[in-house]
Amino acid sequence: MAAFSNQSVVPLALLFIVFSVLQNPRISASSSSSFSYSIIEGASCEEDLNGTGSFDSLCVLNTSVSLENDLYIRGKGDVRVEPGVSLSCPIAGCVIDVNISGSLELGKSSSIVAGTVVVGAANVSLDEGALINCTGLGGKPPDQTSGTPLGVDGAGGGHGGRGACCVKDDRKLPEDVWGGDAYSWSTLAEPWSYGSKGGTMSKEVDTGGGGGGRIKVIVEDILDVNGNICADGGDASLTGGGGSGGSIILKAYKMKGNGKISASGGNGWAGGGGGRIAIDIFSCHEDPEILVHGGISHGCPENCGAAGTLFDSVPRSLIMSNHNLTTETDTLLLELPNQPLWTNVFIRNHARVVVPLLWSRVQVVRGQLSLLCRGILTFGLSHYPFSEFELMSEELLMSDSVIKVYGALRMSVKMLLMWNSKMFIDGGGDSIVATSLLEASNLVVLKESSVIRSNSNLGVHGQGLLNLSGPGDRIEAQRLILSLFYRINVGPGSVLRGPLENATSDDLTPRLYCESRECPVELLHPPEDCNVNSSLSFTLQICRVEDIHVEGSIQGAVIHFHRARSIIVYSSGSISTSGLGCRGGMGRGRISSNGVSSGAGHGGKGGGGYYDGSFVEGGDAYGDAQLPCELGSGSGNETFGLTTAGGGIIVMGSLEHSLSSLLVDGSVKADGESSHLIVRHQDYGTIGDGNVGTGGGSGGTILLFLRMLTLGEMSTLSSTGGHGSHIGGGGGGGGRIHFHWTDIPIGDEYLPIASIDGEITARGGLGKDEGVAGENGTITGKECPKGLFGLFCVECPSGTYKNVTGSDPELCRSCPAYELPHRAMYINVRGGVAGTPCPYKCMSDRYHMPNCYTPLEELIYTFGGPWLFGLLLSGLLVLLALVLSVARMKFVGADELPGPAPTQHGSQIDHSFPFLESLNEVLETNRAEESQSHVHRMYFMGPNTFSEPWHLPHSPPDQVMEIVYEDAFNRFVDEINALAAYQWWEGAVYSILSVLVYPFAWSWLQWRRKKKLQRLREFVRSEYDHSCLRSCRSRALYEGLKVAATPDLMLGYIDFFLGGDEKRPDLPPRLHQRFPMCLIFGGDGSYMAPFSLHSDNVLTSLMSQSVPPTIWYRLVAGLNAQLRLVRRGRLRVTLLPVLSWLETHANPALNMHGVWIDLAWFQATGFGYCQFGLVAYAFEEEAFTSCEVSGGLLRDELPRTYSLQGDDQVNHNVRSNENILLRKRICGAILDSNSLRMLEERRDVFFPLSLIVHNTRPVGHQDLVGLVLSVLLLGDFSLVLLTLLQLYSISLGDFFLVLFILPLGILSPFPAGINALFSHGPRRSAGLARVYALWNVVAFICGFLHYRSQSSSKKHPNFQPWNFSMEENGWWMLPTCLVLCKCVQARLIDWHVANLEIQDRSLYSKDPNRFWQS
Repeated sequence: MAAFSNQSVVPLALLFIVFSVLQNPRISASSSSSFSYSIIEGASCEEDLNGTGSFDSLCVLNTSVSLENDLYIRGKGDVRVEPGVSLSCPIAGCVIDVNISGSLELGKSSSIVAGTVVVGAANVSLDEGALINCTGLGGKPPDQTSGTPLGVDGAGGGHGGRGACCVKDDRKLPEDVWGGDAYSWSTLAEPWSYGSKGGTMSKEVDTGGGGGGRIKVIVEDILDVNGNICADGGDASLTGGGGSGGSIILKAYKMKGNGKISASGGNGWAGGGGGRIAIDIFSCHEDPEILVHGGISHGCPENCGAAGTLFDSVPRSLIMSNHNLTTETDTLLLELPNQPLWTNVFIRNHARVVVPLLWSRVQVVRGQLSLLCRGILTFGLSHYPFSEFELMSEELLMSDSVIKVYGALRMSVKMLLMWNSKMFIDGGGDSIVATSLLEASNLVVLKESSVIRSNSNLGVHGQGLLNLSGPGDRIEAQRLILSLFYRINVGPGSVLRGPLENATSDDLTPRLYCESRECPVELLHPPEDCNVNSSLSFTLQICRVEDIHVEGSIQGAVIHFHRARSIIVYSSGSISTSGLGCRGGMGRGRISSNGVSSGAGHGGKGGGGYYDGSFVEGGDAYGDAQLPCELGSGSGNETFGLTTAGGGIIVMGSLEHSLSSLLVDGSVKADGESSHLIVRHQDYGTIGDGNVGTGGGSGGTILLFLRMLTLGEMSTLSSTGGHGSHIGGGGGGGGRIHFHWTDIPIGDEYLPIASIDGEITARGGLGKDEGVAGENGTITGKECPKGLFGLFCVECPSGTYKNVTGSDPELCRSCPAYELPHRAMYINVRGGVAGTPCPYKCMSDRYHMPNCYTPLEELIYTFGGPWLFGLLLSGLLVLLALVLSVARMKFVGADELPGPAPTQHGSQIDHSFPFLESLNEVLETNRAEESQSHVHRMYFMGPNTFSEPWHLPHSPPDQVMEIVYEDAFNRFVDEINALAAYQWWEGAVYSILSVLVYPFAWSWLQWRRKKKLQRLREFVRSEYDHSCLRSCRSRALYEGLKVAATPDLMLGYIDFFLGGDEKRPDLPPRLHQRFPMCLIFGGDGSYMAPFSLHSDNVLTSLMSQSVPPTIWYRLVAGLNAQLRLVRRGRLRVTLLPVLSWLETHANPALNMHGVWIDLAWFQATGFGYCQFGLVAYAFEEEAFTSCEVSGGLLRDELPRTYSLQGDDQVNHNVRSNENILLRKRICGAILDSNSLRMLEERRDVFFPLSLIVHNTRPVGHQDLVGLVLSVLLLGDFSLVLLTLLQLYSISLGDFFLVLFILPLGILSPFPAGINALFSHGPRRSAGLARVYALWNVVAFICGFLHYRSQSSSKKHPNFQPWNFSMEENGWWMLPTCLVLCKCVQARLIDWHVANLEIQDRSLYSKDPNRFWQS
């Protein structure tokens, strides 16, 4: 405020005088007061107030002044009231007016006391204890007000709030009894009325407290309040009521301080009402205490005076607070502003505010309406609940508070928050004003047992969230409509209910259509506007809400969810209309003459009642099972109030707008009421107890228009009948549950529309004692489209189809069996099967649609079936074999053509004999002169394997003792044995290959043997210094020792030669000096290495000293032909023909030349391995006579001594031969027929192979055998390919197993066979043929093992391994063909090898003459 000018002082003073005269009659000239009253104008600081200074500079009041007149102070300076100084006019209505341009300062404990105090200054400050006080000094209130109570009740005075009254009137409600009334409600922003005087309890003496005065402080800059500004009502004694508070107006730019500003009511027998305070402060740096509460009532402490009003002009906020003083007296709001609107209204601390008008709009659109700490806001009058009220605000906040509405409420807020608060709406039973609407556009939250309750219609609308947070939170009405929220959350323990529980007769009760047989159209086609309509059948509707989450309870008689998207009922949640249906109805239970009643009917007939020999039929069933919409019926005697109610109706969705999804983990129930739960009812009220022979109510209706349903494990969807009473009451019939599915997806778009893990029931109620149980109700679903069946329209089971509309499971017919291929099974397809042919799939991905054939079978049936395919394949194989044979003959040429070649007499090698005769080809042993210096041949011990490598004994034989140094020889043996040993990894590789693929193991062994022989020969030839030899020449030229081996690399030996500088007449020894001489066989009797006598140039030259070379070569060829038939593992049997052949063919011819040979074994090793061979020794001349016949030796011309002899002579000869061996230090023994029986044979793991492949005699017909072998080779390869194709059909893993692990055993026979057939030379062809035989055997074994594993491990009922035919009984064809093919091949390979190795079949002639003549 600008500083006052000199020209404005007088007019402003006149203005205040006029204002005072108008407000106080005592200032008027016509005043009727008993004492004279004057005005001090233009008061002087020193003369009138005994101060110092001037009002135009500084006036200091240092002496207390008590006035009896109004005082007006004007000036341009400052006024300071010293501490402890008082300026007072203690007369009711007296005015002290201070209007200065400077500052007003009240020192500590100073005061200004008057009925009216007006201050205008630049700054005002009140120090601690300072006081501007108008308490109890108010003048006369405005005319035509009733602030001062009449009578002698001692009631409090009224002003901003009503005064309390402690008089009890049983004819009135507590809030209808009060003292002085409120007034001046139209000047809340600038209140300027005196408080009213309190009432008295004596007619003679006025004992009431005075009303509060008036205080106006207008400050241009700062108002500093550290003291008190009081316009309280005056206190009264216990015989009078307290006065009401006065008025305080404070205007300043800034206010600070921690003082008190109060216009509270005075204390008394009944407290006075609070006054009115208005502040217009732009900036408040501190918060002084501002009080407008009512006074304390000593006569009724629970009913203090009502709170006054505090209006803050800057935020335009109205505050009503009773300072936590309990009261039953109201603060009135009679006139509410239009423009500008209030920003906030706060009702706090036990304040009670009432809007008592018939119609009123409380519009606080710019801020919030806040009720805190037991604040109460009441609209209307309890005895006249027919008004309508509008409440508009940004926010409505309630905490521990109550809003009461008598009539109807139209509320529009953005946010409604309730904390332990209540909102009660009493519609008064008038249907005209029965509907209340609460609209919260953003948020509605109820917490801590907050309640919204209406005994009429209630609509709650919003666009945001409605949240009932927890236990005790409730929204209930007789008809409740919730709409337009995006989400409603019903928390645990909270309730949505319509109609009210235990409602009174005055409540607007919804009428149920219990007797109507027509379905209300709004249940199936509800209106789209979601308005509250009393004519509709709903008692609780949730309309146009996106998501509904139920953790608490939703209860009602007719519950409808319209245009909702999803509903989730949690495990603690429930939606229930149980026992809220009809108490009569179309299926009501019947009553017998003795009072017992039957159960009510609905979906099922009610159970009969029986008592004391009297039986009564149950209520009838009614309604449509395919689209039910009826309430459940009740039973019992209505005359006595002993009735049960049926279940209500729950409808979710509509025909036009279905519910998207319903998820239930809790319960959805429309059960009938059981008789043990009933009490006497009258219009939803309870008036007594009773339970005599009453039947149970029938179940209601659950009608679901939805697209997807999910029921959890503990969920319940029920419409069951109620149980009868214990005195023969019948059970109620079950209700009806119907699933009306909308937009059921079909075909490829199908998705399951229901997931059911909980319980769905419509069973009838139990009858007690002799009462009969009610019949079960109905559970139905909408007719399913083609391919689907059942309540939930699931797909027909695999193997069935449904080509009609309906839900009956019998409509799913079985698919024709003839349309299902073998190895196929029916499958479920999305959307079910709507017709034939039914879809199916093959049992494995390896079978091919549509016939579920394997690739092999597809190939077979492409060419007309198994037999035609076999015929075509056989013809093709024969044709290819002919082409292959012709190509073989052209490619090989005449290398394998049989027939002898001309013999050149005198040559060392006779090429007319088969190639077995030419095994004498060994490197570096082909020089004839070597035999002339040859001294001795020392054989290696052992078979040259990884487990038993070659090794030499350390002691030198007697034959070389003269040409070697023994110590050096022993060192040489150590070095040789070390070199001959194999590394561990070589044996490991061999072991692995032996398990996986034996032919590779044999090739690996031969390759390592060859490398070992080369290493030994290189060592002896170039690395060893020959230090063990005595000959200097031999040591110098490295010529005294030679290492060699048989072609099979199993028998090795070292030849000792003279160096040329030894001049010894006894060296080298002649043949007869070497006798007995060991001739050891190469090989081991196996298929790949048969026994054979290796005759090289040295041996041939030595034997030629007694035996002509032609005789010797022929003997070696015949002996090798016999030895190739010897089989390891069967030596005792197969060596007998060799003994016989030596006796009949060999020895007779050799005896003529003084030589005898016997079969013997030599050099047994530590592992038990022994070598077989011949012992040749000279035959004494007197023991036989020779007869030379041209062309050979004849059996008849053999010496007598070698004919059949007695046992003594034979044993004598054997003992003589063995003695010769002992004398020569030869480790071994002679074998004859007797000693063979004692021969111990060791059979290894490969012995069974000899049963399949073994060497045989030649059969001739080389080309024919080759042709047949070619046919079988191609056939075998074809069968292998077919087998791989079949394995691929069985399992991809099996296919790769065979392809990458067993192909060496499955596929290699073909290339090995081709290589053998097209190889040049008999020797190479025979060797490759043997390899081919090994591969063939391994292929057979691997295939057999794999077949056995497949047949034992694959338990598929519709598959047999190796299946060649579509018929399962033909599974044996492929393995049988393979077995036969392999067996025939084995025999043909044996013949083929024999034809290649033995081209002269006379070698097997039993006639010695023919043998030698050939």
